[in-house]
Amino acid sequence: MARTRTYDGTRTQKRPQARTYDSDAFRTAYDKVLAKWPADRETLTVATPYGTTRVNACGPREAPPLLLLPGGGGATSVSWYVQAAALAPTHRVYAPDLIGAPGLSVPDDGHRLRTPADLTAWLDALLDGLGVRAADMGGHSYGGWIALDYALRRPERVRRLFLLDPTQCFAEYKAAYLLHALPMLLRPTPRRVRAFLEWETGGADLDPDWLRLQEAAAGFPAARPVTGPRPKPAGLRSLDKPVLLLVAANSRTHDAARVVARAGAVLPRVETAVLADVSHHALPHAGPAETVRRLTAFLSVG
Repeated sequence: MARTRTYDGTRTQKRPQARTYDSDAFRTAYDKVLAKWPADRETLTVATPYGTTRVNACGPREAPPLLLLPGGGGATSVSWYVQAAALAPTHRVYAPDLIGAPGLSVPDDGHRLRTPADLTAWLDALLDGLGVRAADMGGHSYGGWIALDYALRRPERVRRLFLLDPTQCFAEYKAAYLLHALPMLLRPTPRRVRAFLEWETGGADLDPDWLRLQEAAAGFPAARPVTGPRPKPAGLRSLDKPVLLLVAANSRTHDAARVVARAGAVLPRVETAVLADVSHHALPHAGPAETVRRLTAFLSVG
């Protein structure tokens, strides 16, 4: 049965609600996807200088720590339920909701995330609050960019790194992707979110509970995501860490072959694979079995 623990006594702050956002519907959808996590899951609240971070955790507390970072948009920590179930037997899995993004983390209005250096400081505080000195780390989409940027800035805190169809790490967005996303970004509504996801995933069967959560996130009072330039080749060549790069073959976000080629040319210890029959936004929850198999093998080494 799920338990809730708070790492300090800070009072939860209220955030302003957007007119088109239904917080009750979002929480109901969030909890329904969270219920797909392993039965031993815990919900943790960690105080950081940028606000309180909600973390969903599972697995033995003495096992090697693994931090999973979600993508942007309507993605939240609960989207990792397939990987959490597969990796919890061997790892202590921690999946935070990003500060300022859809989820249950609560930003500090007086000290917001504004720069990549702020993201690094937030992750430092998060790991410290969890009592984790160094962890395996992975991210999907925007979360992959955050994880890679953190590994470059704090290599001593990252043991191994996996990137699941990461954006803005090795290749640019496709113009068609940005054009299709624009209406949803300018005026997010559940209908526009669904239409965009159906286009990007090619009409693939998606978990209806997960899809409802994406729709419920429309209008969430989120802050502008912290972004930065793609990492420079010189910095990537200096990353002496095992890296697993899994790219979606049907991704409409970027060119999968270009992502693999550029990563292979600069990362000294990278293993790459293209996941067949899956698109960018179908990950991580609807990934093929190969996704779990490769992650399990990669994280079990050493």
